[in-house]
Amino acid sequence: MKIIRGKVVVLGCQGVGKTSTIIRYIENTFPQQTTPTIGASFFNCSIDIDENLKVALQIWDTAGQERFKAMAPMFYRNANAALLVFDITSSKSFESMKGWVLELKRNVEERMVLFVVGNKIDLPEIREISRTEAMQYSNSIGASYYECSAMTDQGVGVIFEKLALELMKLSGEEMNHTLKVTSDAELMACSTELPPTDTAIEEIVNLSFNDSIAYGNPVPAGCCFN
Repeated sequence: MKIIRGKVVVLGCQGVGKTSTIIRYIENTFPQQTTPTIGASFFNCSIDIDENLKVALQIWDTAGQERFKAMAPMFYRNANAALLVFDITSSKSFESMKGWVLELKRNVEERMVLFVVGNKIDLPEIREISRTEAMQYSNSIGASYYECSAMTDQGVGVIFEKLALELMKLSGEEMNHTLKVTSDAELMACSTELPPTDTAIEEIVNLSFNDSIAYGNPVPAGCCFN
């Protein structure tokens, strides 16, 4: 089986539901209470495309508070995709998200998969950003636009499934140098002491984060996927 391994950063201001959206997909549950992310949290997620292809996502859930913004470039490094999340009931969160796009452009040179994600569609009565406005902005930066509700699970699975498919396409581009494509045999041969040139993994080993894999199967930090 071929395995495509990509690094995904999740960006957006505090309170838009970044962590809740990830946990909804990873653990198939909605956290009733979440504390603000400090620095970043890390998750593993493995998605089967077919019997011969798997996409393994290294998801970096970044802090949305302004005081942590200086740390963000550390988490952008070697990222292959970004989920830019805003709250459809908050115009302020939409404008803030645009600032994260500028940060990405300054810090990431290789082409990335960009998804703009409008969360909280379970609150249409207080919506401030229309689907049309969000789609127009997404088109202007070369991103795909999706809407979801972490609370009700509407649209969440589609986002991660489409992301896996886009990374599959990206892996076929000759210009890409950081997206990892390996086989089962190669992964079985590797150890937890990964080479320092693998910067995405090096970050994982050097920092202590919450690790989990889709629907609750634990994966130790720094280990290969199986």
